Amino acid sequence: MLAKTNQINSVVFYLEGTLIQPVDNQEIDLKTAIGCPTDQSINDFVRSLPDSDEKAYVLSTLEQIELKTMAEFHEVSGVDAMLDYLRSKNLRIAIIGRSGRSSVSNILGHLSSFSILDNEVVICREEVMEHEPYVSPIQLAAQKLATPQHRILAVASDPAILQAAHRVGAVTVLLHPSLSSNSISDGVDFHMSRIEELREIVRLRIPLPSGKLPNDLLREFLDQFVFDDPSILINPGVGEDIAAVNVESEDVLVLKSDPITFATDSISQYAVLVNANDIATSGAKPRWFLTTLLFPPGVTASKIQRVINELKEFCQRWHITLCGGHTEITDAVTRPVITGMMAGTVAKDNLIDKRKMAPGDRVLLTKGVAVEGTAIIAREFSDRLKRLGMADADIDRCRKFLANISIISEAQIAAGFASTSAMHDVTEGGLATALEELSIAGNHRININRDSIPVFPETQQICHLLNINPLGLIGSGSLLICCRKEDCQQLKSRIRDAGIDVTCIGEVANKGQGIRAYISSHQTDWPHFEVDEITRLFLRTS
Repeated sequence: MLAKTNQINSVVFYLEGTLIQPVDNQEIDLKTAIGCPTDQSINDFVRSLPDSDEKAYVLSTLEQIELKTMAEFHEVSGVDAMLDYLRSKNLRIAIIGRSGRSSVSNILGHLSSFSILDNEVVICREEVMEHEPYVSPIQLAAQKLATPQHRILAVASDPAILQAAHRVGAVTVLLHPSLSSNSISDGVDFHMSRIEELREIVRLRIPLPSGKLPNDLLREFLDQFVFDDPSILINPGVGEDIAAVNVESEDVLVLKSDPITFATDSISQYAVLVNANDIATSGAKPRWFLTTLLFPPGVTASKIQRVINELKEFCQRWHITLCGGHTEITDAVTRPVITGMMAGTVAKDNLIDKRKMAPGDRVLLTKGVAVEGTAIIAREFSDRLKRLGMADADIDRCRKFLANISIISEAQIAAGFASTSAMHDVTEGGLATALEELSIAGNHRININRDSIPVFPETQQICHLLNINPLGLIGSGSLLICCRKEDCQQLKSRIRDAGIDVTCIGEVANKGQGIRAYISSHQTDWPHFEVDEITRLFLRTS
């Protein structure tokens, strides 16, 4: 699981253990001196005292002991350079100390690197006790820094402290040289043994300048790839402007390009599969992928890293080689955009050409309409769906439709049948547009039984709530297959044996172009969409 990729604008240090080395056994000694039980925090113990004079005495005792031990504190090596780096990046800094105000002020005053700037925040025990338990220290720091909690990077040496910070959305970093990161994963996004390691964590979470992705980051992101495809002659890398692929032994090279502009969530999965799907409809095997990644100003390197990691994951899953591309930060886009170019190969005799369609061919549809659109809407408009009465469980189920937007498996099964005459995946414009495109490309009219078109109950509910038509909703994940009548049942059985639903929704008619639709054997209108229903939905909210 990847750690949080939040953009940060502030860093909060829990003083003891991160900027200074704490005194050995100090907390135990303090508890003993004031009579605090070992299983109770000092703050909770003081807060529980019923008498104000007793509270004042206990707090005075704590401060006297802390001031006596002040000389035993030592500055952590590398702190001064790290604070200078954070300030050079215009990050705000807050320091939370467990001790009283006098002790913390004396500690900071006696250490060379702790010159606190006017816009920086110091929080001591008095302020923490005043606000606990209703406001946690990290929430108090967020208020004083005037920044959202999810824009804070919290650094501490105690996993329990970080778990509390993690719960309110902060990015958390454990600084501990001996604890294993595997044993303290809950609530900890990053683990480091030296404070110098904080620089790289921070660098990935602050905005990048416009222009190409810096070469050192590009090299780091690409070094994780293993290029073991022998057909790749030149791999992607710093200074390489092209990819070279050996296709000498291939019969037909099939090419496809498509941008992903809608989905910011799991955009890499869409980019790989939307392009691979089209390659698969030709009967070819998706082989090589190139991407142009465009990010808006303000993006962090960690968000780019996540996109690239996901590209790697989904290419590997479908045995595709990511062999080149370009990454840039530009004000030409307001959200991430991936333009992908996929190449695949197929023997010339096995190339599926839609012009082979013939009257009587059966038209099959896999899964149901608007698989992709259902997933996108659940991910991008969940709050609106909740307000309209859709249950969280139903929304979560729709979000998981994303796992089914590939049609590669059923396309490969259909490609193995000589009687398959055409394939077309359902994308922008939904099933209505996809059937029109299939008719035009194959130069045959198509008769469709609207009663047979499968619509998921979840899709039907979303479309009803948002007043959109599922037939015009973007639909990667559904494959249209035309096959000869005599092999239709066998092909359907083979696809279903693979765990994929498939339905016969019509048949190919005479030469020409257009869709004839029927409901209960009576001819009816076939809808036409100038723009995809999801485009209309986004425009209504802009």
